[in-house]
Amino acid sequence: MTETQASRHIASPPSFLGPYEDKLDLTDFVEHLQDLLVENADIREFLQDLAELTAQKLTRNGNTIACGVTVIRQKKPVAVADSDPLARKLDEIQNSFGDGPCLSALRTRTISHVPNVYEEDRWPEYMRAAAASNVGSVLALPMELNSTAEAVVNLYSTRPHGFTHEDLLSAERVTATGAKALHLALKIAQLRDARENLTTALESRTTIDTAVGIIMAQNRCSRDAAFQILVSASSHRNIKLRVVAQGIIAHIAGDRRISAAFEE
Repeated sequence: MTETQASRHIASPPSFLGPYEDKLDLTDFVEHLQDLLVENADIREFLQDLAELTAQKLTRNGNTIACGVTVIRQKKPVAVADSDPLARKLDEIQNSFGDGPCLSALRTRTISHVPNVYEEDRWPEYMRAAAASNVGSVLALPMELNSTAEAVVNLYSTRPHGFTHEDLLSAERVTATGAKALHLALKIAQLRDARENLTTALESRTTIDTAVGIIMAQNRCSRDAAFQILVSASSHRNIKLRVVAQGIIAHIAGDRRISAAFEE
């Protein structure tokens, strides 16, 4: 079965299954994710809870599910969270090979389903490693985030054919619900980063303005001339403008270890 076929199989239930009534109760799942958003949890803390909650929600009697969540953001390190050591091990192995159902789902934006790792022809090295870790089946579902970030949920069962058709549909629903909350969490994290960057920029500007004023007083020059002196010192010393400005202020404040002789 190809990845595309697996995706179609999940989206369109075979007729012999009859109409499927989703009885999975996500009330506590949603409430917990909402609490994390309200508490303004760190994105890694949010992912950790998401992985654990997803595993708990999809686990059935006699079929324990392990879950890993991977998020890729622009200009940010890859964020990975796992519900337990098994999921962590399988995610690390897959990343070391550079290919597998999770990375394929992330790359193609389609569901990757491996019903039986012992009979799977794709990703042979990873399948051997998964079998050696007592994993029988794998399910990877991309998360629709409607943003520049990308994410995927990786589900592992120790049983071959560990994901029934109803399990597949439940996994899609849990993943879609989690994706909405993750989208908000990433937006909140983005706004938090923007606020922190703005605060840093304002603090740097205040420091630079203060240093410019000191140079103006020392050299009896205009503001533009003082700023150029500061820029020149930064360039010649290969030091950030803010750091040079901090040195000038520290010198005036009494720290004589810092040289601050500036002339036009």
